[in-house]
Amino acid sequence: MDVRAMTRRLAVLAVAGAVLVTGVGITAPAASQARPIRIGFIVPTTGVFAANGRDMVNGFTLFWEQRNFTVAGRRVEIIVEDDVGAPANTLTKARKLVEQDRVDMLVGPLTANSGLALRDFVHEAKVPTLFPIVSADDITQRRRTPYIVRVGWTSSQPNQPFGEWITKNTSYRRVATIGYDFAFGHENVGGFQRTFEESGGRIVQKLWPPIGAPDYGPYLAQLRRDIDAVYAIFSGADALRFLSQYQEFGLKARLPLIGGGTLTDEHILPQMGNEALDIVTPLHYSAALSTSENRAFASAYAKKYTRSPSYYSENSYTGARFVYEALVALRGAVENREAFLAALRRVEISDAPRGPVTLDAFANPVQNIYIRKVERRGGLLQNTVVFTYRGVSQFWKYDPEEFLKQPVYSRDFPPMKP
Repeated sequence: MDVRAMTRRLAVLAVAGAVLVTGVGITAPAASQARPIRIGFIVPTTGVFAANGRDMVNGFTLFWEQRNFTVAGRRVEIIVEDDVGAPANTLTKARKLVEQDRVDMLVGPLTANSGLALRDFVHEAKVPTLFPIVSADDITQRRRTPYIVRVGWTSSQPNQPFGEWITKNTSYRRVATIGYDFAFGHENVGGFQRTFEESGGRIVQKLWPPIGAPDYGPYLAQLRRDIDAVYAIFSGADALRFLSQYQEFGLKARLPLIGGGTLTDEHILPQMGNEALDIVTPLHYSAALSTSENRAFASAYAKKYTRSPSYYSENSYTGARFVYEALVALRGAVENREAFLAALRRVEISDAPRGPVTLDAFANPVQNIYIRKVERRGGLLQNTVVFTYRGVSQFWKYDPEEFLKQPVYSRDFPPMKP
């Protein structure tokens, strides 16, 4: 399937499921007279993050195809646009979808910086927008807008419990971090640093390579010798390159590696080898989850795409379910934007592949966070779940009001201790 030039018409039939959504009693036009519902889907299908974007398209498409291409008697048209993961391109594609294609809603993009760039356009244009992947914390915190509903995560959300887990379950007390030098990297590291240090650990060094760095050698050479472990956060081709070079530098054998969930996510795990073994990461999904819901999803996904689903696949699949359930509740009346957004916020899914998902008052998921360890099972690498934190919010154990008084996690917050 060539997603770069794809314009797909999809449809959905109602399905039974453990879902609760409160309708508002709006009558949709008759199916024979209603135009198609148009969804603009912005993803990178080329560039460094092409593998991530591929899985987003695959997961979103799979959900609609399973439901025979209609929802509440209306056809659904999905228009896919490639933004190459660049914020300027994201805005250009969004304007094209809204102003020329006249879409009813937007879905995507991928990167945190693209999501932040899109936020103001969406707010001003009042376009209902679903973020299945964008994890920039402030989208559902200090810069939240009523026009964005997030069904994925915040970058810091899995890392806040992870910092606690590491201090309780390992001997690592002095850790260096190395990760992307933009919001995604800063917030992953920041969430981990805060709880790791509150639990007795200490971050003693932070290194910040750019997206697409061809050589991590200069950064690896700077790692301090008095550390117990390294925390890394990369994705896509960057994660492949980093892990390969980490092993080539001889670091894997003597310096344990932990990291953010995308470091070993299934969008690139099949391309990794022994360099990925034993890496521990947190995330709200693993293709190795042993629930019946995930087994069914993973089986259907593998049958269609001959690969395991990644978190990008699952989040987009479950994101499509949110859209579907909201439209069913409104009998397909997507034209009433405020009612549609309200319906999206009221969706509760107890049987998503990742586990139960509800939205908090800020339109961000409350969901399980899984601590995963890369193991080889049956000759294949997988993220084996070793511990589950249930019902984790973006604010972890903190009071939301107090949490929002602090700055957003950044390159310099939390600060390094002297």
